[in-house]
Amino acid sequence: MMNSTLQRQILLPLIEQAIADGARLQQASTQIGLSARTVQRWQHPCAQDGDRRVSTLRVHTTPPNQLSQAERNAAMALLNSDEFKDLPPSQIVPRLADQGQYVASEATMYRLLHCAHQMGHRRLERVPRKVSKPRALVATQPDQIYCWDITYLPAPVRGMHFYLYLFVDIFSRKIVGWQVFDCESAQLAAGLLRDICERQGIPEGQLTVHSDNGSPMKGETMLATMQRLGVAHSRSRPSVSNDNPFSESLFRTLKYRPQLPLEPFRDILHARRWVTDLVHWYNNEHRHSAIRFVTPTQRHAGLDTPMLAKRSDVYAAARHANPNRWSGSARNWSPINEVHLNPNTPKSTEQHNLRKAA
Repeated sequence: MMNSTLQRQILLPLIEQAIADGARLQQASTQIGLSARTVQRWQHPCAQDGDRRVSTLRVHTTPPNQLSQAERNAAMALLNSDEFKDLPPSQIVPRLADQGQYVASEATMYRLLHCAHQMGHRRLERVPRKVSKPRALVATQPDQIYCWDITYLPAPVRGMHFYLYLFVDIFSRKIVGWQVFDCESAQLAAGLLRDICERQGIPEGQLTVHSDNGSPMKGETMLATMQRLGVAHSRSRPSVSNDNPFSESLFRTLKYRPQLPLEPFRDILHARRWVTDLVHWYNNEHRHSAIRFVTPTQRHAGLDTPMLAKRSDVYAAARHANPNRWSGSARNWSPINEVHLNPNTPKSTEQHNLRKAA
């Protein structure tokens, strides 16, 4: 077998002669079992015998308009001066122009700051505070974890609203307590929570209540009531609605019901009557997809387990009667034993373990 140098010496003149006679490079190369790219590499003026790679020297030229080192130092001194150290170049360049000065373009100043690793916070503002994710919670039975929030209901006066306070059990998805008021108040929320705990018979140390960071949720009256009832609290991160997904999802379900009036509620009594009918439908008629399509009331009372077992028997009998109609496994009707709130991801779990070990 010929080596690459000998191939180049023998075949390249033949290919060049074929091209001179009118053949295309691709066709001439294919006829002798070579690729057009190989022939181009052989034809390169910098190609060397026995070397398949073409090494070309890159000439790095200095742009004629590049700042000199002295100009760079002067620009950096200006950027870090007391007058401009807290401003980005987008704010510095207009100010210099108002003073009749031109030091460098805005892009050049950004490039200088980037090379000096000074592209962090330069403006006079508070550095964003890193807020850790809420602790992961898991409910294995009713009355362990509640989520609650407040949403607006339209009032007859433009700019005014009624406020729906609503508590939901994340294990059963049951609305365990609600009320409509004409204002947001920690005192009203504390009274509602106290009534729920008494009605549900919740002992101290059993319940955790999750909410966002609104003033009714963090008010002193609410916190004192929770402490007196032995209820633990959990908070969402500021402006992160995903940390309270059960309440957000529930509000969307309620507000997209066709029974929602198109016009504002006439008065607070009208709003309370509407919410009463809606909560009754949600708890006792609505089959929730996240709990195997049983109603929240059935789930809360523990009736879902025998119902789901019966559904499994029905499907097993149907599959036994007509096995050819089943290409895969039957539908899963097993009960959901755990419901997670803000579960840890594998990455967050690893970071938590590292902080704990440290």
